[in-house]
Amino acid sequence: MNLNHSFQLRVRYAETDQMGVVYHANYLNYFEVGRVEWLRKKGLSYKKLEDEGIGLPIVNINISYKKSAKYDDLLTINTTLKSFEGVKVYFDCEIRNENGQLLTTAEFLLIFINLKTLKPCAPPHKIANILIGTLDQN
Repeated sequence: MNLNHSFQLRVRYAETDQMGVVYHANYLNYFEVGRVEWLRKKGLSYKKLEDEGIGLPIVNINISYKKSAKYDDLLTINTTLKSFEGVKVYFDCEIRNENGQLLTTAEFLLIFINLKTLKPCAPPHKIANILIGTLDQN
């Protein structure tokens, strides 16, 4: 399994300000789409996790804005599994425009939690094995 996953989306008008530039908070939504699709490609989904009583909230984000995305740009969101350490999952992400220009980078730390107690917990073995297997094959 590959550590990387790319997903494309087009900037919608509602995601921009009057100048046609993507509002900065919308990049968080774009990165979330990238992580969700990364998981889906590995055969996992947030829905299935939640059905099993497991949450995967973000506990830390580091974003660097390099260049603005604009209305109607076709963006490529690249998501990479950086590491998996027990209850912690680290992702590196970047967004590029259709010319390949780097627009934004981000690092995310997510933790597995029990949705009933809202406390950190080990992920189910099946999920841990997918994450470990992904890292081991690269």
